[in-house]
Amino acid sequence: MEFFDFHHHKKDISFGIYNLDLNSLPTDIPYSIGIHPKAINIRMLEKQFQWIESNITENCIAVGECGLDSFAEADLKTQEDVFLRQIRISNSIKKPVIIHCVRKFYEVISFKKYAEQPMIIHGFNKKERIAEDLLNNNFYLSFGKAVLYNLSLQNTLKITPLNKIFLETDNDDFNIEDLYLKVAGIKNISAEELHQQILENLETIKNG
Repeated sequence: MEFFDFHHHKKDISFGIYNLDLNSLPTDIPYSIGIHPKAINIRMLEKQFQWIESNITENCIAVGECGLDSFAEADLKTQEDVFLRQIRISNSIKKPVIIHCVRKFYEVISFKKYAEQPMIIHGFNKKERIAEDLLNNNFYLSFGKAVLYNLSLQNTLKITPLNKIFLETDNDDFNIEDLYLKVAGIKNISAEELHQQILENLETIKNG
């Protein structure tokens, strides 16, 4: 059985959402397109946005990954401006937003009021309190490899509703089936049931 990979960087995975590299051309597989906070180039910013707007095709599933990162070179104000512009693009094309966030979760939550489309935190690996605050603000959470070994994250997963979950490989080299099996065990359902729920979640965010 092939399992859906919500966020990945591998062109050989067709059943998932490929994160399109900056300045690359769209592929024939489903992809997301955005300016990562660490990729922001002030001098080239308008060209970066032109790249987004000129490469949104029918295979574009989401805007992102975009967001806020405490370790990015761009200052926070610039990151926030770029993030907001991408939220507005997502509103205009009616696509969800895949968010990269490092130590700026409450700032990201403050941007939810601008979003007309669903917002998904990718690679979520924080504790229950942050998860609860995100879920209370109607964010989705996408979990990756850390779930396989991080007990605290497994506890976070327990309190995350099934209809708010996605699973991803991101940049990690592992079989996503292992992640589905692990999460299914934590949630006391079969991997097939979990996969069906995630596909339903995907349809929900596609439809806004």
